[in-house]
Parts: sequence; structure tokens; C-alpha cells
Amino acid sequence: MQLSITHTTRYDYDQPLLYSIQQLKLTPQDGFGQKVKHWSILVNGQLHQYEDTYGNIVNNLVVDSHTSEIKIVAKGEVETGLPYSEAQENLPLTIYLRETHLTQPDQNLKDFAKAFGDINTVEDLEKLSRAIVSRVPYTKGVTGVYTTASQAFQSGNGVCQDHAHIFIACCRSLAIPARYVSGYLFTEQGDLLESHAWVDAWLEGIGWKSIDVSNQCVANGEHVRLAVGLDYHDACPVSGIRVGGGSESMTAGVQVAKLQGISGSKTKKQIEQIQQ
Repeated sequence: MQLSITHTTRYDYDQPLLYSIQQLKLTPQDGFGQKVKHWSILVNGQLHQYEDTYGNIVNNLVVDSHTSEIKIVAKGEVETGLPYSEAQENLPLTIYLRETHLTQPDQNLKDFAKAFGDINTVEDLEKLSRAIVSRVPYTKGVTGVYTTASQAFQSGNGVCQDHAHIFIACCRSLAIPARYVSGYLFTEQGDLLESHAWVDAWLEGIGWKSIDVSNQCVANGEHVRLAVGLDYHDACPVSGIRVGGGSESMTAGVQVAKLQGISGSKTKKQIEQIQQ
């Protein structure tokens, strides 16, 4: 599947912004069934690229001129659904057993995970995924970026970030290495309010398997990976600090268009939406 992606993030300020550093994890890489055809990041500032501990491509955006806005546009084309190949690992698997503030399970979550016993197959992972969504239905507007897995589990509400954190907490409590994945998801509507999140879990004798908990499926040709880490904070697409600017408002949007395998009229319409 050939996907065209445009991810726009805009920050507006009511006073002059004096200085800002933004960390952008907005660059997909080859591997895990995807191949990047071309990709670019357009910004009103300076970019400095490096690779982080988890192997993610990171661009530091520095804005040091007085401005009232920062606009970040990441766009390109990625081919998905290719033969599965894992990228070279930078870290030992035991790193992905470490608990973080967002993924540390309380006793209720540990008991929930323990009820599943040994998890050895992809079917076992899918069973856990279904149970999580049944217990914590997808609900917007209740949780936030600082909500922990245990808090979301207790509230019974959450979004893809919460589902991923709960799944990770369960896996690690069962001694299964697991990591957070941020990226994009193709839908027939073509539009997302923001990026998507799912999980990689390591199974002995099988390797990494990617589970989209919110959609209760194995990640497939409709998913595009951006970054991985122990939790949301490690893989967050855009984060940073600033000096000045006063009050800040942020808007973000993602458009994903399928360039092959759909009718010509729909392809044209989706491409026009992206170019606007």
C-alpha cells in the first residue's frame, strides 16, 4: 500500500516568542514492513538531526527569532504491507521490561494481567488486547498525556495512548518486553486529529509483534511507524520548551491518503485535501 502523509502542527502565541527548542520525532524509517519513498519536514527555524537511544530519528528545531507562530509540516510517501523485517536493535530486550511512571501497574492491573497466565503466541496478545478495550472503551476527552496506565484502567476510559500504556504495563508485569510505538493510521476518511499509538511486544521464538490495542488487531499495512520508546514521552512526535510567547494555542492535524488500490476519483480528492 502506498500512503501519502501530511502532519501539520502549529503553535500560536499572543506575545513575541523569544526562543524555543522543539524535539521532533516525525521521521519514519525502513523496516517492520514499511519503506520510506521520500520524506521532508518544513519548519520556520533550524533543524539539527540525530539518532536517539532507541534508534529513532530526531530533529531538534531551534527558533531564536521573535515570532508569533511555529509551524511544522512533516510530509512524504511510505510504502507499507511489505515483507516483515525488523530494524537492528540498539538496546537489549531487558530495557523494555523497565517500568516508567506512565506504565507502572498498580495491584489491580497486575491482577488483571496475571489472569491471562503465560502469553506465548500472537493470539494470546490479541486476547489481552480485546480484554483491555472491553474493560477500557475508547473514550476521548477523559484522559491526558500525563494519565498513567493504572489511572486509565481504574477510570475505565481512554484513548490509544492509554490502551498502549495499559497493554505495556500488563506485558512487563508478565516478563514480556514491550514498547510504545507512535505513528500514523490510514482510515477510509483520510483524516486524523493527531498521530496514533500501538505496542510492540516480544515473544520468545517469534520476535517483535505489533499490536494495535485500540483497533484490536495486529498492526498491518495501514500503519506507519514513527518512533518507539518505553512510553509516550519517549516517542512523542513533538515536544519542547520555550521562552516568552505568553499564552500558547496548539492545533494539529494528520491526513493519510491511499495512493494505490482505491478509485481514481477518491485518490484525487484526498491528494487535493493534502495539498491545501
